[in-house]
Order: sequence, then C-alpha cells, then structure tokens
Amino acid sequence: MKVELIPIGNSRGIRIPKPLIEQCCFGDTVQIHVEQCRLIIEPDQTPRQGWKQAFAASGSSAQDRPLLKGVPANQFDAEGWTW
Repeated sequence: MKVELIPIGNSRGIRIPKPLIEQCCFGDTVQIHVEQCRLIIEPDQTPRQGWKQAFAASGSSAQDRPLLKGVPANQFDAEGWTW
C-alpha cells in the first residue's frame, strides 16, 4: 500500500488506515524503531505483559526442587551473610 507523507510542523507523518490498525492490534500508543532502513511499528506492550498466562501454562510448582540443595557453604556463607 502506498501512502503519502503528510507535513506536520517540522516533521512528516502517515495516516494508517483503520483496517490496518485493527489487523495489527494497535491501541492508543505504539512502539516505533528503525531496523535495516525500515520503519518498524509494533503494538505497545506493558512490562511483564503475558507473564501471568505463561506462569499458569508452566504447570504446578509442587514438583520443583531446590537447585542448590547439597552445594556446600562457601566463605561468603560463613562470614558475609547475615539474616
């Protein structure tokens, strides 16, 4: 799709047609960056978006085991650590 660059003050912009906005799942804000001479516009995501679903999909933690169990204490454990 070919679109015209529109003057906006000292800048220039484009109008994104509504069907493209909906297809790309854009909200009120977007992330924009340049990659290999291409302008990349992506939906804005909040920090940790989707983490809750990812943790739920990973299953129960009932079978988890400590990763450091059986590792002997070192000098820091004996001298540098206080509770």
